[in-house]
Amino acid sequence: MKRPTQILLTVDGIVNLVLGAALLLFPASSVTLLGLPQPNTYFYVSILGAVLVGIGAALFVELFGAAGRIRGLGIGGAIAINVFGGGAVLVWLLAVPLALPLGGKVVLWLIAVVVLGIALAELLSKSWKDQ
Repeated sequence: MKRPTQILLTVDGIVNLVLGAALLLFPASSVTLLGLPQPNTYFYVSILGAVLVGIGAALFVELFGAAGRIRGLGIGGAIAINVFGGGAVLVWLLAVPLALPLGGKVVLWLIAVVVLGIALAELLSKSWKDQ
């Protein structure tokens, strides 16, 4: 695996694991800290966290499992997830007037920009062509 692909998978995996672990392990605290709307139940917050942890784990399986011929989530899959996930957050921010405190809006914009930025870097690296 080429070095740029390794770096992109590592960064993408870390972002997914950190955000996912926070949402999974500390859903109430994470929602409050991020300034997001308080849900009636933290079920969906923790499920989202689990999905993000799974994506992060799959990225690291792809990164470190090659020697043992184990495949995880390749860079092409990571690009698709980042475009759809970041794009969905961006659409909500632009199309729906969310009643969020300024901190919550800043965090969501930051998430959208970072996730879409990672997708753009992955696309521009053309590392997905090597799969």
